[in-house]
Amino acid sequence: MTTKVLSINGGRPLNGEVTVRGAKNLVPKAMVASLLGSGKSILRNVPQIKDVDVVAGLLRLHGVTVDVDHAKGEIVMDPSGAKTASSAEIDAYAGDSRIPILFCGPLMHTIGEAFIPDLGGCRIGDRPIDYHLQVLREFGAIVDKAPNGITISARNGLYGAKVELPYPSVGATEQVLLTAVRAKGITELKNAAVEPEIQDLISVLQKMGAIIDLRGERTLVIEGVESLRAYDHTALPDRNEGASWASAALATGGDILVKGAAQKDLSAFLNCYRRLGGEFEVQNEGIRFFHPGGELNPLVLETDVHPGFMTDWQQPLVVALTQATGVSIVHETVYENRFGFTDALKRMGATIQLHRQCLGSLPCRFGNRDFLHSAVITGKSQLKGADFVIPDLRGGFSHVIAALAADGVSNATGIDLINRGYEHFIDKLLALGADVELKEQNN
Repeated sequence: MTTKVLSINGGRPLNGEVTVRGAKNLVPKAMVASLLGSGKSILRNVPQIKDVDVVAGLLRLHGVTVDVDHAKGEIVMDPSGAKTASSAEIDAYAGDSRIPILFCGPLMHTIGEAFIPDLGGCRIGDRPIDYHLQVLREFGAIVDKAPNGITISARNGLYGAKVELPYPSVGATEQVLLTAVRAKGITELKNAAVEPEIQDLISVLQKMGAIIDLRGERTLVIEGVESLRAYDHTALPDRNEGASWASAALATGGDILVKGAAQKDLSAFLNCYRRLGGEFEVQNEGIRFFHPGGELNPLVLETDVHPGFMTDWQQPLVVALTQATGVSIVHETVYENRFGFTDALKRMGATIQLHRQCLGSLPCRFGNRDFLHSAVITGKSQLKGADFVIPDLRGGFSHVIAALAADGVSNATGIDLINRGYEHFIDKLLALGADVELKEQNN
């Protein structure tokens, strides 16, 4: 048995350009939405990432014809042959993906039932599916526990509901949207997530014939319709990948043009980037991120739901904060266990202390609980190469950034996790001048 190992010889600035395509947090959900339509939906600007492959496979298991053109970044999906798939097939194909939970509403509208296996995903917090199951029950779904997952049916159809989320969960908001658009009657969702990817999913559904109003700050009102048609949509660019490359430029003292990056979806990140001492230029084709020279400034930073500083931006930026002169504080308010990735950074020489207290001003669900959700980063640190195992998607990319900024050689295993959300990331590193090599190691 062999293991893939990425060998990283650090200490070189990253210079050049990369291109980001459609958002990982939108594209798989838009693919699921194709189940709701009658006809062939076309999704454009699609990246080659594992999550897209998983959803394409799950759609095919359910009888959807899926044609992928990697060169063009396009997917055509025809749900006219939709059918029930066996629980064993779904379980085997889904692997550690959490996407199957979002199939429930569309499948119940299309074939009357759905099955979801025990779900995996990145280990950055509890991320319970309770929100999802409760939402589905509100619409009239019957939820039954099975030995290897959950079966969900809608024998009497699905009906509009009044739903108020205890927290503006992106996944639960997507669940409501994908279920409510064809439910009988009107659905009102309070405390909804309003991230750009949610707004883009609403655009997809509106193209299909849905009626969705945003009323007030976080209230969505959805009028159910009898049927939906196919869509033709170009996915918004992946702001998380863009922010990751921006952090890599700063941490390594480099200069990267991120083609496809959109200013309007990165506003909160760009403000923090500039306060930290990074610079950027907004161009027609994307955003150039670069280290302008001199010392980086420490920051006090809190993650939050949109329009705040996104949690997925935090981990890559923490690496850049290790290169700032002074004391930075990061308060994580979205996921309770998102600082696990800092263990590897400390082994590389970073000075990071984790705390259970809320070191910030935002109201936090994790206050007075046993979660290390605040970090104090003291810099500037001279990072040294170390071996590490990729823990999750964003944390894993952050480890790679740290290894690129460090002196000496690092060896990373578990890199397939990064393929979930970063398209051709090793090729992009090589194009930016990184000294990296993918090897196979015998166990």
